[in-house]
Amino acid sequence: MGEVELGILAIVCVFLLLLMGVPIAFAFFGVGFLGLSLLSSVKAAIPVLSRALYQVFSEYPYMVIPLFVLMGELASQAGMVKRLYEVFDRWFSHMPGGLALATILTCAGFSALSGSSVATAAAMATVAYPEMRRYGYDPKFAAGTIAAGGTLGFLIPPSLGFVIYGMLTEQSVGKLLISGVVPGVLLTGCYFCVALVWALLSPGLRTRRRDQVEFMSLAKVFLRVWDTLLIFVLVIGGIYTGFFTPTEAAAVGAFMVLCLGLIRRKLSLVSILEAFERTLRISVMVLTLVAGANVFSYFLALTSIPMKLSLYVSQLEVSPYVVFAVIVGVYMVLGCFLDAISMMVLTLPVIFPLVMRLGFDPLWFGVISVLMMEAGLITPPVGLNVYTVAGVIKEVEVYEIFKGVSPFLSAILVVVVLLVLFPELALYLPKTMFRLMQ
Repeated sequence: MGEVELGILAIVCVFLLLLMGVPIAFAFFGVGFLGLSLLSSVKAAIPVLSRALYQVFSEYPYMVIPLFVLMGELASQAGMVKRLYEVFDRWFSHMPGGLALATILTCAGFSALSGSSVATAAAMATVAYPEMRRYGYDPKFAAGTIAAGGTLGFLIPPSLGFVIYGMLTEQSVGKLLISGVVPGVLLTGCYFCVALVWALLSPGLRTRRRDQVEFMSLAKVFLRVWDTLLIFVLVIGGIYTGFFTPTEAAAVGAFMVLCLGLIRRKLSLVSILEAFERTLRISVMVLTLVAGANVFSYFLALTSIPMKLSLYVSQLEVSPYVVFAVIVGVYMVLGCFLDAISMMVLTLPVIFPLVMRLGFDPLWFGVISVLMMEAGLITPPVGLNVYTVAGVIKEVEVYEIFKGVSPFLSAILVVVVLLVLFPELALYLPKTMFRLMQ
């Protein structure tokens, strides 16, 4: 059996193992190790595994993952989600669907602290759903809005999606995080419009207050969340200006959240320990997944499949955008069966060399990839955000939440089209980084 045939067989084996319920990290480790052993020897394959695990769990750049996770967990424990929701609720309570609009913006605000879509969706399901049901919101509309809004945690920096993409493709994590700012704002706006239109078309939806609150009153309410704004500006502004590396920014952000939570007396020893425990669980899962992907990527590189595939496609007499459309279609299909991080680590070793050969910008494609991973978080039958919301909201069936979240998929596709037409939406800010420090 040749190298290419062995590589194809390995990819098929990974998918079969996933269908059997084997965790994707172990599938990568097992298939990658077996493939390396067949290509060379067991003696040569063992150091590859040990080196991948050691690098991921010990090297400085990878520390950005647990630090950003810790920042989000501490922010959740400190009640920042509830305060954000109360502020945006106050701002939009005079509008139809004001609670849904407040939910979308609160998800965006908390995403600027969390970086985890699942954590954002779970927190908002607890805070927002009871209020929306109290004012007569359709259950699938309420739950769908929460599940969709939670996906912003995978796009708005600090985003774990960009961190993992940068680790797997050896791109600048700092530039990737900054490239997600404008698309994150665009997607938030599109979600906002979808929720507003749905609210306008929903008969019997009650508006709680007809008169608009005065601007000064709204400004005073907004002062309640000055800490969230401060942390976002400090972390993202520090990365943008070059004052902090991403890892340093994550450490500063986590420390600031901890200090502000203690000052506000919203964090106790129990809640801090709980945040550390959840951070440990999530970080070990993600880092193990990245280590497994590195082993499998090394094996695929030895089979030369990525290089030969990219060479073959580049010689086809078709537009690069046709190939790009096929890649987007593949992501849409895979999103029905894999969670976002698994999809990213599974596809990038093969697709990224192809994208580079076609001449697409790696930062731009990183934003596109993260957007498509977001779509996978809310597509049936494996939409992780939908199941997260369903786990918190027991009264709504999963299939009803999938119905409620489906209109928001169009918003993701709209942003993808805008990025294809206007790549500078993602690339302008990374190009201007560090200028303020010169």
